[in-house]
Amino acid sequence: MTQLFRFLSFLLNIYMMVLFVRILLTWFPGMGTGRLQEILGVVTDPYLNWFRRFDFLKVANLDLSPVVALGVLSLVNRVINTLAAYGTISLGIILAMIVQAVWGAVSFFLSFLIIVIVLRFIAHLMGRNSTGRFWRVVDTISRPVIFRINNLVFKDRIMTYGTSILFSIGTLIVSFILFSVLVSGVTTLLEKLPI
Repeated sequence: MTQLFRFLSFLLNIYMMVLFVRILLTWFPGMGTGRLQEILGVVTDPYLNWFRRFDFLKVANLDLSPVVALGVLSLVNRVINTLAAYGTISLGIILAMIVQAVWGAVSFFLSFLIIVIVLRFIAHLMGRNSTGRFWRVVDTISRPVIFRINNLVFKDRIMTYGTSILFSIGTLIVSFILFSVLVSGVTTLLEKLPI
């Protein structure tokens, strides 16, 4: 039985890599054509399309459905690996894995936002405006986040744009660290549940 679980885990890892390649290819214009893209689409699109139908996974111009799709496969893979290693699984371990999978998606999103807002800060220091396509994308993602963070904390107080960016970066980094510690503690407690 252990060999079967290891084989399933191996297949899931391969499928996750194929999904990742498919997702990466969609990020670059012109890469979406060709025989390889067609084959990858046939193999991965039915699974990805199931997640794309959920509107709440789309934030502004950002589609989070591929991240969630990979997170679900990662969770299933963790369950299979746990079964392969221990031969059994408890409710506490399943709950801990769900918490870790959700945190994996959230931490990826937070890391992505931190990187984008740091890029925006560098561009701000260099005096770059959003005339280029890349900078327009960075602004489209970063400005709503910067505005919401600063609006929550400072309400109607006016801040310079540079200060707002720095405060947003700091807030996201502190949030990332606090949630990491919290998730670590919660998963440790859940894993110890006797159920």
